[in-house]
Amino acid sequence: QVQLVESGGGSVQAGGSLRLSCVANGRTFSSYTMGWFRQAPGKEREFVGAISRFGGSTNYADSVKGRFTISRDNAKNTLYLQMDSLKPEDTAVYYCAASPKLRTQVVVLTTEYDYWGQGTQVTVSS
Repeated sequence: QVQLVESGGGSVQAGGSLRLSCVANGRTFSSYTMGWFRQAPGKEREFVGAISRFGGSTNYADSVKGRFTISRDNAKNTLYLQMDSLKPEDTAVYYCAASPKLRTQVVVLTTEYDYWGQGTQVTVSS
């Protein structure tokens, strides 16, 4: 069992930056490929990006590539999402999730993840 808690959301103007964090309990954090998803009002939850167990591989959605960066610190059981050059269309609730799959290229669907955080709101104004 893994419990995930996100933080760092807030309101920012377009062009600004935010850094989200996701802290996992337990001693098995490094056993999981970790991902970030987001869900805007009235829309389905969508893949943002993922990072392999030891950070050697990442995969991003085209909509955030070049603007968002995922990293992790296994010693601190923490996943990060650095979001730069934010746009109003980035407004959503952001979720971190843990997957037992090994390849970041395959964990783009919500069904690939076993554990989810409660989400943190990000609002980008124009």
